[in-house]
Amino acid sequence: MSTVSANAKVFDKPMSLKSIVPPLIAIIIGMFMVILDSTALNVMIPRLIKDFESSYSAVQWAVTGYVLAQSAVIPLAGWLSDRYGAKRIFLISIALFSAGSLLCYVAQSIEQLVLFRIIQGLGGGLVVPVGFAFTYRLSPPGQVGRVMAFMSAPMMLAPAIGPVLSGWMIDHLSWHWIFLINVPIGIIGVLIGIRNLPNIERQTVPTLDATGIVLAPIAFVSLSYAISEIGNGWDSGKTIGGLIVGGIALLLFIFAQLRHSNPLLELRVFASGSFTKGIIVLWTAQFAVFGSLFLIPQLLQNMRGYSAFETGLIMLPYAVAVASVVQITGRLFDKIGIRWIAVTGLSIAAFAEFMISRITPDTGLANIVFSIILLGIGLGCCMMPLNTNLMKVAPQHLVGRVTALSNALQQVVVSFAVAGLSTALTSRFNDFKGSGSNAIIWSQAFHYTFLIVMIIAIIGALISFFLYKKKTGNN
Repeated sequence: MSTVSANAKVFDKPMSLKSIVPPLIAIIIGMFMVILDSTALNVMIPRLIKDFESSYSAVQWAVTGYVLAQSAVIPLAGWLSDRYGAKRIFLISIALFSAGSLLCYVAQSIEQLVLFRIIQGLGGGLVVPVGFAFTYRLSPPGQVGRVMAFMSAPMMLAPAIGPVLSGWMIDHLSWHWIFLINVPIGIIGVLIGIRNLPNIERQTVPTLDATGIVLAPIAFVSLSYAISEIGNGWDSGKTIGGLIVGGIALLLFIFAQLRHSNPLLELRVFASGSFTKGIIVLWTAQFAVFGSLFLIPQLLQNMRGYSAFETGLIMLPYAVAVASVVQITGRLFDKIGIRWIAVTGLSIAAFAEFMISRITPDTGLANIVFSIILLGIGLGCCMMPLNTNLMKVAPQHLVGRVTALSNALQQVVVSFAVAGLSTALTSRFNDFKGSGSNAIIWSQAFHYTFLIVMIIAIIGALISFFLYKKKTGNN
């Protein structure tokens, strides 16, 4: 698979910072919309369960299906951009995401909503990697860091605004509106993009890895489904069947990728021990991030009784903490490397998860908010440096493949986190049924589930001790 080349000829002469503002607006609109939707659904889950008369295990697939669809198309981003042009693919992706949003708005059952969320994910999965690659190529020489920092600000705010906006709409309108609002925004983004995005020169691309395209979704979806069914017992047919199908597909996928000259995902990069340790630590951080963003809204609504809008507001300090800390750790990474940043960040995150696990129906709001802020500080401390570290330690001839690989696998980690933690939560809730009030039962279930996230974060902190202490070129 080809990736979007960073050094390909784009324009006859470099663009100035002023001249790239209009195309950046189109890119920001598309990326902001997609990232916002990745967290907007978290506060909607209790309402969706009620409106569709469904269950947690069914509704969580509206989240899992979305991220799995993204993981299926992210590896294609570079190949499609080179083959058909970045501008065309970016605009088609926004249009597909908007069409999926309109379908979600009219969904009449949870099954329809899951299906339409998958359509959303197929479009949204291409928007972010193509958008960042487009931004990189638009940036004037010597100004890449400045432009990327400018782009990162709204991208970090989107996950926080999603729950607030979604919560307000649920309380004052209906959950349907969080999808409908994407349609006019998407149309505006496409129109601005048609007018302002430049046409980037297409490139010759190798044959697409068809085997990888088929096996990857089968493996990831089957394993995620099996994880979601564990609550019904390890010996259930669905669990065993999912594990067998997913396991076989995964082994075949790995074998096929290692033999293919231009694989869908460049797994040879794992031959680098530094890269392997770095991405494992990144996975633990991503599990903690997206697992927490999925669980905390459920805790606030089911155990504490906050409304959807109040839940979104309580989550807002998390994003503020992340956005503040990331500005500091970005500079620290250049000076001290990744080891102590990752150890510190994941240790703080683990302690925050422990504090959240101790939240009861009587815990004060100030303590809840403090725990959420602490979580934001810990995860904000290490997420961006861990991503940057992967680029530093990857073998130079494979650096171009790292973004596609890490983005695709991130979506898989997110799907596993949502499916696994949802299963753990509902299973524990059922175990404690009849042992007290509903709030007490939820408290016990969340205590158990957040301890799982804490353990994952601790594992990441321990592995971080083996990462490079200082920046050492590309080692």
